[in-house]
Amino acid sequence: MSGLASAATIPELRKRVLFTLFMLFVYRMGVQIPTPGINGQALAAFFEQNASTLFGMFNMFSGGALENFSIFALGIMPYISASIIIQLLTVVIPQLESLSKEGEAGRRKITQYTRYGTVVLSIIQGFFIASGLEGMSGPSGVPIVIEAGLQFKLMTVLTLTSGTAFIMWLGEQMTERGIGNGISLIIFAGIVARMPAAIGNTLQLVKAGELAMVFIPVMLVAMVLIVAFIIFVETAQRRIPIQYAKRVVGRKVYGGQASHLPLKINVSGVIPPIFASSIMMFPATIGSFIQIDWVQRISAALSPGTVYYYIMFVAMVVFFCFFYTAVTFKPDDVAENLKKNGGFIPGIRPGKRTAEFIDRVLTRLTVVGAIYLSLICVMPTLLISKFNVPFYFGGTALLIVVGVAIDTISQIESHLVMRNYDGFMKAGRIKGRR
Repeated sequence: MSGLASAATIPELRKRVLFTLFMLFVYRMGVQIPTPGINGQALAAFFEQNASTLFGMFNMFSGGALENFSIFALGIMPYISASIIIQLLTVVIPQLESLSKEGEAGRRKITQYTRYGTVVLSIIQGFFIASGLEGMSGPSGVPIVIEAGLQFKLMTVLTLTSGTAFIMWLGEQMTERGIGNGISLIIFAGIVARMPAAIGNTLQLVKAGELAMVFIPVMLVAMVLIVAFIIFVETAQRRIPIQYAKRVVGRKVYGGQASHLPLKINVSGVIPPIFASSIMMFPATIGSFIQIDWVQRISAALSPGTVYYYIMFVAMVVFFCFFYTAVTFKPDDVAENLKKNGGFIPGIRPGKRTAEFIDRVLTRLTVVGAIYLSLICVMPTLLISKFNVPFYFGGTALLIVVGVAIDTISQIESHLVMRNYDGFMKAGRIKGRR
């Protein structure tokens, strides 16, 4: 860790880290600002009673903002949902596909469409949530909304939409001017900030006799083993050997060296669980606020802890593993670049054969990654749901926290390596990385 500590001596990197921390501080401050027209005590009592339902999971991803019904109550999920929709449309709409290939200008245009989609989804979610809250009350029968009506709905929709737009801006600023992926860091900060409260709730369950004391050390050991397994898989690589042909230019010989193409075992990272959680929460959240029998039945069937929820969740994780890998990694482009630079895979012809080989390897890795993500996200949650433990100790939360931490540290490492910081390369490199 001495290398990481010495990273503070680089002015540019120090500014990026401090900027990221400041943006996260602003986000956590906004979580504490309540939306007007809400009875805070009745809402807190309601969430305490429904902590193990869909509301508990949504509250986890919003960092406690939904429990406080703050201006950031919708969290970053509308932005993630809009990103998913735009990426799916990019595959089926030729105009969007051509935009994605136009470089920086095309990406800016797609980002603009994503922002518009975020605002639309936020308005829809905000309206349904405002409408649902008007008919809800705390355990003692006290209404959650102080004064229901059109004015409350409009104020709530405007407040929640503005809050989500501001979070979206914070995430983009962190990605551009800070360190790490801003959107992932916001989710990371929300989960970490809620963990002390989750520990307190777990201890209260133990005191109340609702959770066996013997289960606590078992859970801690399981968490340590899961974290170790996540770190092992997230840093593991499948290295494809690359050989470069010798080229003679004048009297000098270039190339001829051996290298490798590193492919992560889990190519898609933590994106599939985040996308899957976002998709699962969006319709179920709307359904939970609509008091219609068939809507309520669907919402109950898709709530965490049910068989249908886990089947749908695993299916979406597998889908987004393949989809995100296909969007972000292009075997044809990699093969073409290798061919242009005189590189080839031993025993494989350059060009089309190389692309097919890389695609075949990538498909196998994606299958392994999808199985790994499904097991990590579902198995601990299945066990925990039987013991009434908060979602914060589930596999999805641990995966996001560990995955985002590894990705952020890797980006710090990349900044240092670019500046040839030998001290970090010798003492501060992540174990298992070369």
